[in-house]
Amino acid sequence: MTKADLVNSIYEKVGFSKKESAKIVETVFELIKENLEKGEKIKISGFGNFVVREKRARIGRNPQTNEEITISARRVLTFKPSQVLRNALKNV
Repeated sequence: MTKADLVNSIYEKVGFSKKESAKIVETVFELIKENLEKGEKIKISGFGNFVVREKRARIGRNPQTNEEITISARRVLTFKPSQVLRNALKNV
């Protein structure tokens, strides 16, 4: 599903214009992005949690040359589905 598909779904199911539907989708994504950038957790009930985790620097290995390299510290986004979503996917 793409962003355009979301806009069309809102347009068809809710009855807003396509322009209003696009604005809603953009606003929701912008709010999620802003809060994740601040390091806040996003919890969407019945769907799941988005969390930004801090990963420490660590030593890795280049599989082709077997040379040790340092993997820098970074922030990663994780998603954990809710039990409701997990159960829905199990029954598909």
